[in-house]
Amino acid sequence: MSRALVRWPSVEPARPNFQLAGAGGTLIGFTAACAVVGLLVGWAAGSLGIGLLIGLVIGIPVGIVAVYRRYRDAF
Repeated sequence: MSRALVRWPSVEPARPNFQLAGAGGTLIGFTAACAVVGLLVGWAAGSLGIGLLIGLVIGIPVGIVAVYRRYRDAF
């Protein structure tokens, strides 16, 4: 048997892929979820617009942190 036919396993560990669509979906999903929660809190408090705005302001950093935590091993 020839050594050329033997395939040795890779020594390097496999790195997870960074998927741009997945990162965008995660960012939009978490931001939208915070916006909906803010909207519901604003509705309960009597001001839909302010609740939505506060939810969006909180949701953007939450989305960024979620993307970072999900894909931190990809870099």
